[in-house]
Amino acid sequence: MHDVVIAGGGPVGLFLAGELALSGCSVVVLERDPEPASPLKALPLGLRGLNAGSAETFHCRGLLNAMAQASGVEPQKLGADPEAVAAPGPREVSHFAGMTLAAADIDTGALPPRLPSPAMEGFMTSLEAAGSVLCERATALGAEIIRDAPVTAVAQDAGSVLVTAGGQEYQGRWLVGCDGGRSAVRQLAGFEFVGTEPLFTGYAAKVAFADPGQLPLGFHLTPNGMYLRTPFEGHLGMMDFDGAAFDRSRPLTREHLQTVLRRISGTDVTLSEVHLASSFTDRAMQTTTYRQGRVLLAGDAAHIHSPLGGQGLNLGIGDAVNLGWKLAATLRGWAPEGLLDTYTSERHPVGAAVLDWSRAQVAIMKPGPNAPALRRLVHDLMRTTDGTTHVYRQTSGLFHRYDLGGEQAFVGRSAPDFRFEDGTRLGELLRQGRAVVLDFSTDRALQAAAKGWAGRIHYAAGPVRNDLGLAAALIRPDGIVAWAGESAPDREAFEQAAARWLGAPRS
Repeated sequence: MHDVVIAGGGPVGLFLAGELALSGCSVVVLERDPEPASPLKALPLGLRGLNAGSAETFHCRGLLNAMAQASGVEPQKLGADPEAVAAPGPREVSHFAGMTLAAADIDTGALPPRLPSPAMEGFMTSLEAAGSVLCERATALGAEIIRDAPVTAVAQDAGSVLVTAGGQEYQGRWLVGCDGGRSAVRQLAGFEFVGTEPLFTGYAAKVAFADPGQLPLGFHLTPNGMYLRTPFEGHLGMMDFDGAAFDRSRPLTREHLQTVLRRISGTDVTLSEVHLASSFTDRAMQTTTYRQGRVLLAGDAAHIHSPLGGQGLNLGIGDAVNLGWKLAATLRGWAPEGLLDTYTSERHPVGAAVLDWSRAQVAIMKPGPNAPALRRLVHDLMRTTDGTTHVYRQTSGLFHRYDLGGEQAFVGRSAPDFRFEDGTRLGELLRQGRAVVLDFSTDRALQAAAKGWAGRIHYAAGPVRNDLGLAAALIRPDGIVAWAGESAPDREAFEQAAARWLGAPRS
């Protein structure tokens, strides 16, 4: 019996497999596709954006350089000056419904503090690049990946889950569905999936233009929809507000795509060839819970939305890093009561917020007399410092706060990348998937207390280049601050926080 069966070998499933294997769990990944390579995963159709928060997650697992290199990005272009004490302002930012932000207009003083880190910016990647890096990591750590194994049946009892895939049966103590927006696991396990119906049919295609000069590069909103041309040769995106009437089971012909493009663009542009094409909608749905007994969901299996803003991959990576250590702790037997249920309570609101963010963008793009007025209002708000800062806060992946209780400003947030005087960074200390105690006190006040959680906690003490006013902090394995002390470390408060997240101490 495996500890965990994961359905879906995309980036989310593979990241989760690596997290579980890192903690010593036996993992098998069941992927429906027979081969890892696919034209839909490669550039340009597989293009995805990693935000700064996801880059930070990869940094904390030692994967940032590999991800950057696989994505064609020079790693040194991502980081800050290694000698800097304070983090620089952002250089690149996202967009809202195609309206770009000016990084210079962000009020960094209104944001939670960051520290210089190798992961200062997000970058563009592809599903192919992410899958390659994460597959290599998962298999190196001992996870087994089985391809051409679509899930067709799921049955669970009080102690295990039996999964039928590719005509074979696989038994695990837990099953996690990471099998995408049309998740078989979600349907077979009976999760409730609720939300809003779509307004448009979207298209992503690699084409050849007979007259490319008719369509300039960039994001173009028109009275009939939207089209996008990127610098990748022949890369075309479209949103056709047809009420999602197009039958997506039909083949995408050159004639159909050309008709849609001409209507949206208002030109007589000609597509001489279509090399590859896919369709999607803005259907926005989410399961009411991320857990049913011994079955859990992550990534698109738990929530689907339009690709506007490019937040889908980032949302899934956030799910995986939140779930991985909690499920591993449950399997290893040291998880405190209710720990696994915090996966839903923490991640469901994040998913719901992304769905609303997607819906809001669709609302101001819909053709008709009302949306343009709303769009002008949003455009004006985004030209203010507060508006720009708000959109950056929502899209960077850095500033979400889980409600962990208490008023200390750092608790519930992603931990700054504290750097000790010897050069060691917090991100490096998190690479083994264990919690970290940072003790900046001169007398190592928490060292003895931390020994009660030996094997679950890495204790690190000494002066740091910038302590941001803290004397000590407990960082969860997912990089979230679980407790922080602003004066002489309070041993009792630390022990309470450690017991809450890491279980009872060893006697």
